[in-house]
Amino acid sequence: MPGPPEETPQRDGPDPTPRAGAAGGPSPSARTIWIDLLLYPTHSLPTAAAPVLVGLGLAAHDGVLAPLPALVAFLGSWLIHVAGVFTDNHELLRRHPGLEEHPELDRAVADGTLRLSTLRWAIAACLGLALLTAPYLYRIGGAPVLVFGAVGIAASLSYNGGWAYVRRGLADPIFLVMFGVVAVAGTYYIQVAALHGAPSPWRLLASLPLPIFVAGLPAGAIVTAVMLIDDLRDREFDRRKGWRTGAVRRGPGWSRVEIAVLVAFAYAAPLAFWLALGFDARVLLPLLSLPLAWRTVNGVRTLEKREDLFPMTPRMARLAVMHSALLAAGLALSA
Repeated sequence: MPGPPEETPQRDGPDPTPRAGAAGGPSPSARTIWIDLLLYPTHSLPTAAAPVLVGLGLAAHDGVLAPLPALVAFLGSWLIHVAGVFTDNHELLRRHPGLEEHPELDRAVADGTLRLSTLRWAIAACLGLALLTAPYLYRIGGAPVLVFGAVGIAASLSYNGGWAYVRRGLADPIFLVMFGVVAVAGTYYIQVAALHGAPSPWRLLASLPLPIFVAGLPAGAIVTAVMLIDDLRDREFDRRKGWRTGAVRRGPGWSRVEIAVLVAFAYAAPLAFWLALGFDARVLLPLLSLPLAWRTVNGVRTLEKREDLFPMTPRMARLAVMHSALLAAGLALSA
C-alpha cells in the first residue's frame, strides 16, 4: 500500500527547544536521534493515518469494512513512509554537511553517534519489513496490491532521493494525489477484495465508484499543507540547497496563501460530498474541527521566525488526522 510520499516523507527538523547536540554541545542520545530528530512521530504518523481513516469510513458506509487487511496495509505503508523519511534525512546529511538546518544531526554524524551507513541499513530494514506484508495482501487483492506498493515506494524514496521531486518543486501535487487519492483507494480496495474476493482484480479496481477517488482529497490537501509549512519554515536553507519549492521561487506569501487555500478546500469539500455525492448531512462532521484549523492557519499567516513556525507542523498534522477521523465517521454514519 502506498506510503506516502508519504512525507510524507517530511523535512521536519528538530524541535527548536535547545537540546544537547546543538553546535558545540554533546550529541543527543540515540533515542533522541532516532525518534525525535529522524522519525518525527508527532508529524509523520498522523499524516500517514489520515487517508487510511477515510478509506475505513468509506468501507463502513458501503458495508465492506475489513479492519485486519486495512491494518496490515497501513503497517506496510507506514514502514514505506518511514523509509522515505530516513532517505530524506540521509540525503540532507550526505549532500549538505554542516548546513545549520540540522545542527544536532550534523554533530551526531561528526562524532560517530549517527552513521550514514546505519541510516542506509534502517531504510533497507523498513522496506524489508514492509515487504513481509506483501504475500498476505497479494493473496487478498492480487496484482493491484503490488502496483500500489511499488508506487508508494517510488513516491516515498524519490521525495529527496533519486529523482528527488521536492528539489524540483513538484511535491505539492504528488502529495495531494498520493495522500488524497492513492492511499484512500488502496485502503478501500483491499477491504473490498477481502470480503468479496478478487477473481478479476483489475476489473474490481476499475469498478470502484467515484467517491472512493475524491473523498480523500480533503485529507490530501491538509497533509500537503503540513509539508508546505516545512517549506515555508526552511525556505532559506532550501534556497542555499538549490531547491525550487514554492516558498523559494515565489516567496513566503505564496506558501501562506497556498496553505490557506488547501485548508479551505478541505472544509468546503464535505459540503460538496453532501450536495453532489449523495451522502447525508453527517458528512459535515469535519466542520467541528474548524477552530483548530483557524488557529493553525492564522498562526502560519502571522508567524515569521523559523523557531515560531516549528509547532505549526505537528499542529497541522493533528488537524489532518482529526479532520479525517471526523470525515470517516460522517461517511460511515451517512445513509
